This record gives sequence, structure tokens and C-alpha cells, in this order.
Amino acid sequence: MASNPELFISVDIEASGPVPGLYSMLSIGACNVYAPEQSFECLLKPTGKFVDEEALKVTGFDLEVLSKVGLDPALAMQQFRDWVIKVSGANSKPIFVGLNACFDWSFINYYFYDAQVENPFGFASLDIKAMYFAVTNNQWSQSKSSVMIKDLQPKSSANHDALADAIAQAELFRLIIEKYKKA
Repeated sequence: MASNPELFISVDIEASGPVPGLYSMLSIGACNVYAPEQSFECLLKPTGKFVDEEALKVTGFDLEVLSKVGLDPALAMQQFRDWVIKVSGANSKPIFVGLNACFDWSFINYYFYDAQVENPFGFASLDIKAMYFAVTNNQWSQSKSSVMIKDLQPKSSANHDALADAIAQAELFRLIIEKYKKA
């Protein structure tokens, strides 16, 4: 039985709090891990009942502005799905890659289901932190992004802009593969 090649897509989101449904996903950034110029980004209208002021401060977003310029979440998710399918092509399986993937994936998956749009990633994600933990044989506490950055020396950095963060995550993913494939 032949399997489809995998296409790794780095995804980052910004949100107004810790869990989907209660809090809003405010932006999505994504890129093809091995061709980061193939990218997607959008802002979403806030829909959650609650706001964690500290989380919102980190994002730098103004919810009033987003309510005017952001996309309706259903439209955003349809556009994101269409982009993932286009980039993946008919013969590749898109793999969701994230740094703390369980956080970002939970919002993405919730929003796909809430919008009744098929999640092209399926029900799983690949976490860069867990991958780094496994290949370095470090303690979990030594698998955080600051340790990865010191070890891997990436050129890009995260700054809570979803697309910039997705591109920075993609670089970390590639560097882990390059450095530890030899080991």
C-alpha cells in the first residue's frame, strides 16, 4: 500500500486566552516548513465570551479594531483549509507542526469544527518541543524554546506575530532535523 508524502506546515495562532470556545482565536499564520515563502495569514473577528487581558496584551491586538477588520471565523477557516489543500496538492498529506502544538492545534481544530469546515490536518499535530525533547534526551524543562534557540542558533525569531512565528518555528523544525538526523 503506497502512502502519500508528508508536507509539514508550521502553524501559529494568537488568541485572547487559553482555550478555544471561551476565548477567541485572533490570527493565524502558517507556512510550508521547507518553502516558507508559501504562506498564509489572516486576522479573525473575536467571538469568545472572555478575554484574558495579559494574553491580549501579548498579542498587541485591539478587539474593537479586529471586530471591524477581521474575517468572519467561518470564512477564515475555509480560506485556511483551501490554502492548506492548495499547498499540499493532491498527493501530499499535510502535517500540522507547532511549538506547543497542542495549544495552537486546539484552536485551529475547534474553529474548523465550529465552522463546519473539514480540518485538512486530521486529528493530530506534531509538536516541535516534544520532538526536541526526544532527540536531545534532555529533561522536559530543558526543551523550551529558549534552550532550542541557544542550541540551534536560528536566524529568525518569534515575536507574537502569527506568520513571523510560524516561519521561526519552521526554521527550528528544519534545524532540529538537520542537526539530529546525523546522530
